Amino acid sequence: MQYPTRWSMVLHFLRGSKRWFAAAIFSACVVSLLDLANPKIIGFTVDSVIDSGSASVPSWLSAFVKAAGGIGGIRRHLWLIAVLVAGVAAVRAVFRYFFEFFNTKGAEKLVKTMRDDLFGHILHLPYAWHSENATGDIIQRCTSDVDTVKTFLSDQLSALLRTLILMGLSLFFMFRIHVRLAAAAAVFIPVIVLYSLFFHSRIGAAFEKADEEEGRLSTIAQENLTGVRVVRAFGRELYECRRFEEQNRIYTGYWVHLMKVLSMFWTSGDLVSYLQTLVILVYGSYLAASGRITAGELIAFISYNELLNWPIRALGRTIAELSKTGISIDRLRYIMNAEVEQDAPDAVCPPMNRDIVFDHVSYAYENGQGEVLRDVSFRIRGGSVFGILGGTGSGKSTLMHLLDRLYDLPEGDGRILIGDTDISNIQTAYLRQHVGMVLQEPYLFSRTLSENIAITQKRVVLDEVRRAARTASLDDTIEHFTKGYDTYVGERGVTLSGGQKQRTAIAQMLIRQPEIMIFDDSLSAVDAETDAKIREALKKRTAGSTVILISHRISTLMHADSILVLDKGRVAAQGTHGELLEMNPIYRRIYQLQMQGAEEMQENSPEERQPEGQQSGNRQDPQENDPEECQPEGQQSGSRQDPQGRETVSGKARTEQNGEEARR
Repeated sequence: MQYPTRWSMVLHFLRGSKRWFAAAIFSACVVSLLDLANPKIIGFTVDSVIDSGSASVPSWLSAFVKAAGGIGGIRRHLWLIAVLVAGVAAVRAVFRYFFEFFNTKGAEKLVKTMRDDLFGHILHLPYAWHSENATGDIIQRCTSDVDTVKTFLSDQLSALLRTLILMGLSLFFMFRIHVRLAAAAAVFIPVIVLYSLFFHSRIGAAFEKADEEEGRLSTIAQENLTGVRVVRAFGRELYECRRFEEQNRIYTGYWVHLMKVLSMFWTSGDLVSYLQTLVILVYGSYLAASGRITAGELIAFISYNELLNWPIRALGRTIAELSKTGISIDRLRYIMNAEVEQDAPDAVCPPMNRDIVFDHVSYAYENGQGEVLRDVSFRIRGGSVFGILGGTGSGKSTLMHLLDRLYDLPEGDGRILIGDTDISNIQTAYLRQHVGMVLQEPYLFSRTLSENIAITQKRVVLDEVRRAARTASLDDTIEHFTKGYDTYVGERGVTLSGGQKQRTAIAQMLIRQPEIMIFDDSLSAVDAETDAKIREALKKRTAGSTVILISHRISTLMHADSILVLDKGRVAAQGTHGELLEMNPIYRRIYQLQMQGAEEMQENSPEERQPEGQQSGNRQDPQENDPEECQPEGQQSGSRQDPQGRETVSGKARTEQNGEEARR
C-alpha cells in the first residue's frame, strides 16, 4: 500500500485510536467552554452584585440567580458565587481528567499501531533494501520519529480544536464588551501567525538535519555494541570513541542550532503577547476611567484576553511542531512506501526435489560494483551433492542468494529453474521453507540453544533438537555445558565459539529437513576432523535432499557428485574431483597448495593430538617473542614474572633451552 501524502499515512495509523481522540477532543471542548464561564461570572458579580449596577444577568445564569433569591439574595450570600465558581471548576476538572485519559489512551494505541505496522512492514521488505539502509537509522526512525508523531497528534493536534474554540468564543465575548478594545487585541493575531509561518520552514530544515545526524549516531552506537568483541580484539576503543564523539559533536551542534531557532521563535512570541497585554491594560484602563466600560467588563475582558493569548501562542507552537512532525512523517513514509516482497498472481508451489538450473544468469549489485556473475549456466541434479569452489568475490554466495530470492534476478539477466518452474513464479514463503541456508557467519538470537536450534518449529521437541545437534557434532559439546540445551547463548551468540555457532546453524537447518540444503562455507570455523565427521553424518541425514556445498576447502568438496569452479563471476569448469584435477589448472593449483599446506602442518606438528591445556615441548608462551620494549616498565628483559609475581625464564632463554626439543 502506497501513501501519496503525509496525512494519508497518518489516517492509516489512526485507525485504531480515532474514537479515543474524538472523546478527548469533546472533553477538551467542554473544558474550553467552562474556561469561558468564570470571567462572565466574575464580571457579573463585580458589576451587578458588588457594585449594585445594572442587573444584566446572562441567560445561562438566570436560573441560578432566581434560585438564589435574585440579585439581592446573592448580595446577602456572596458565598453562593464562590460555590458556583467552585462547581464550574470541579466540572472542568472532571472533563480535564477525561481529556487526559482519552488522549493518553489514544496516543498509546497510536504508538502501538505505528510500531506494529512499521515492524511488520520492515520484516517483509526485500533483503536488498536492508542492505542499503543502516540498521541504526531504521531503529531511530521507528523510535524517535514515532515519538515525534505521537507527541504532535496527542499534545498538539488534539488540542487544536480546543484552541480554535477558545479563540473564537473569546473574541466573540470581547467584541460584545467593546469593539475597539477587541480590535486592538485581535490585530496582534495575524502578527503571531505570520512570524510562526516564517519560522516554520526554518524549524523544519533544522530538525531534519538533527534527525538525520541522530540516525548516524544511532548507527555508530549499534555497530559498536554489536561488534564490541572486534573493537576490543583490535584495540580500536580509542578510535571508535573519537568517531562517536565526533558524530555526537555534529549531532549536538545541529540540535543547538535548532534550539537557537526555537528560542528566537518563543522569544518573539513572548514579546508580541506581552505587548498585546500591555496595550489592553493601558487602553482598557483608559476606557474604564472614562466610563465607557465598567470595572467588571474590564476584568472580564482582561480574563478573556489571557484566554486568547494562550491559544494564539499554542497555535504558534502547533505550527512549529508541525514542521518537525512533517519531517518525521516523511521519514516513516519512506519505510512504509518501500515495496514489500510480493508473489506473482499465478505463483505456484511445485515439487522442490527436482533439478536446479541456472540458465545464462548475470547479476550486478546496485552499488555500482559491476557484474558479480557473468553468463553463468549449470545444472544441479535433484538429490545430488553439488560443490562450488571459487575465490573471494567470484559470486559463490550470490548464486545462493539468488536461488533463495534474497535478491531478485532482473528480467533479461537469465533464469533460475527448479524443475520446469522459474523461481520467480514460486511462492516466496514456500520457496524459502524448502530451501535451507547455513551461512559462514550465522546469526543466533538471544535465546537458549534449544530455542535457537528449533527456531523454525512451533514448539521445541528436545528429541528432534538433539538428533539435529548430533548430526552437526554439537551434542557432545552441549552436554559439557552446565545448563546443557538450556544454555543461554547471548546476543548474536557471543557466548559460543565460531565453530559452535556454525554447528548450531547447521542443526537449525537440519531440524527443518528442507529439500534443498545450502552450506555456504559453513564449516570454515571447525577443524578438519570435525569437518569430516559432520560431512559423514550429513550423508546419512540428507539422503534424498539436494545438498549444495560452498567451500574454500577441496577436502570438503572432493566427494561431491559434481563440482563447479567459478573464476571472476564466470564458470571456469565443472566436473567430478578427478575430472577437475586432470582438466582444470585452477582447481589443480588450489588442490596442490592445500595438500602441500596440510602436509607441512602435519610434518611440523609434534603430536597427533594433545589434551586441552597440556603444554607441548615445542610450544611457546604467546608473549615469549615480545620485544623488550613491550615488557612492563621496570621488569628485567632476562626474566619474566607471571601474574602472581613468580620469576620465570625469559622468552629468549626459554627458546634456547627448548631449541633442541623443538627441532625434534
